[in-house]
Amino acid sequence: MAQVGERPLNEVQFLTVAEVASVMRVSKMTVYRLVHSGHLPAIRVGRSFRVPEQAVHEYLRESYVGVETA
Repeated sequence: MAQVGERPLNEVQFLTVAEVASVMRVSKMTVYRLVHSGHLPAIRVGRSFRVPEQAVHEYLRESYVGVETA
């Protein structure tokens, strides 16, 4: 998975849990589960989480299930 440290922090775009849920078209609870399980990296800001946008794209890319032809 992409590491936030690969880019300067001032270039990293962070998304809220609601924004991640919208991008992924899942519920906010699903995003919280992904964060708490460690599948989706996040930082905590007060009582909220922020997820690096690149991490969302990497997660989706790695989770993609393609159709294999035999």
